[in-house]
Amino acid sequence: MPNIIEQRPKYDVLPVGQDIIFAVSNANIVANQLKVKFVAQVHISSGTPPNQSVNTDLVATFKTTPNNKGVGMFDFSNVVENYVKADNMAFDTATYKNNPNSDVPFPIHLVDKYSRNNNTVRYLAVRFKIEYLGADPLYPNVVDNASGNSVDTADFLLFNGYLKYTDVLEYGGAANQNFGWDWRDDFLLDVNTQRFLTNAPFVQSANLEDYGTLAFIQPQIEDPITQITNIQLLYADSDDVLIGTETIDLTSANGAFNTYDTKANKQILFFGCFPANLRNTSTTFNALVSAGTIQGGKIQLKAREGTSALSQSYIIKINCPDGKGFEPIRLCWLNQYGVWDYFTFNKKSSRSISTKGSTYNQLAGTWNESVYRADSFKGGKKSFRVNATEKIKMNTDYVSADFNTTFEELINSPEVYILDGFQTDNPNALLNTYVTPARLTTSSFTRKTVANDKLIQYTFEVEKTKTLRTQSV
Repeated sequence: MPNIIEQRPKYDVLPVGQDIIFAVSNANIVANQLKVKFVAQVHISSGTPPNQSVNTDLVATFKTTPNNKGVGMFDFSNVVENYVKADNMAFDTATYKNNPNSDVPFPIHLVDKYSRNNNTVRYLAVRFKIEYLGADPLYPNVVDNASGNSVDTADFLLFNGYLKYTDVLEYGGAANQNFGWDWRDDFLLDVNTQRFLTNAPFVQSANLEDYGTLAFIQPQIEDPITQITNIQLLYADSDDVLIGTETIDLTSANGAFNTYDTKANKQILFFGCFPANLRNTSTTFNALVSAGTIQGGKIQLKAREGTSALSQSYIIKINCPDGKGFEPIRLCWLNQYGVWDYFTFNKKSSRSISTKGSTYNQLAGTWNESVYRADSFKGGKKSFRVNATEKIKMNTDYVSADFNTTFEELINSPEVYILDGFQTDNPNALLNTYVTPARLTTSSFTRKTVANDKLIQYTFEVEKTKTLRTQSV
């Protein structure tokens, strides 16, 4: 009698931060054999879905004894989350100022047009077996896998996201016992009500120097009827008059691909849509910048198949220069869906530097010469090395309550960076000056509303995590 998968995740696309539960049964063997254990062979692939009949993508094997109902239960969430991580660098075929990433690697935030993912997506498949005493007739006293009792799961697409307690889980399956989060409700780009992978508001703002990406998912494992072929950009001036349009096709030349397939790196794409990304290569956008007509205006974008909209429209308002001279601080952080959100703090900010060094007591004068000399710069307590740490406290402008979720994810994010803006690069630059690791030292967040607070403004503090090492003596 073969094993039966009694329970599995309801949907084939899974954030690794949800419960990934499987339940397996084999009533005949559990009832009639000794030392029974269910065996799960976990296959994870970074390319195409794994071949479960070979061990090429086998990463782990787990065993469990049947519970009181004769069922073996497995939760793989703690396993699979180790195989996905944030994409900090662009894919090899992506470009920065028309230079491919394969020549000079660059942060994904700076991408000209599209970048595939490197680490955000993986495939999962599990082969279940059962073992018991005497499974091999030639060795009746040895516990072994039963012949002909293995059963394979379908392929699952994993991505580096997590679920909040407010995300709805649904039951389904033949016996209505599978459960999962239906990502298709919001993120399968097939109609003009769907979303990119962000909880940020549909209307954001940015400076002309600001880089950033939006990411989207359209996995071929689901065999979607519609497929994104381009993203349309509409440019409007401060009077909301259309002054330019662009269509960025999903092609290999643009860092994407010509045809969809099941390779993991094609299932989530990043699109560089903020002003600095467009300034990298767009002649249309750069002409508007030079003419001074886009300042105070906006960029509107949406995903399309041909001319049919497959997503909601996102608007990036372009800030006019601040006459008060405040230094803008732009943060980026890993959001709920394992991709990046951004915000520029344009109001008052302050920087503080704290130092911590080691000291020693130096002898006065010279003791290793032919005669003693009383050098005035020698003697007393001296610093051996001084290490400096910089903190930045920054303030938002007045914002809408729509940003509350965005800032909650900032507080909870394990990866936060300070992102520098558009600049003229040295041709041989390593591009290491754009992204600075930071740690959010603000440890609490109070959600504000118009009803309670009228005008909404937030203050955050970050600490640069790289210590400035000065000279040692």
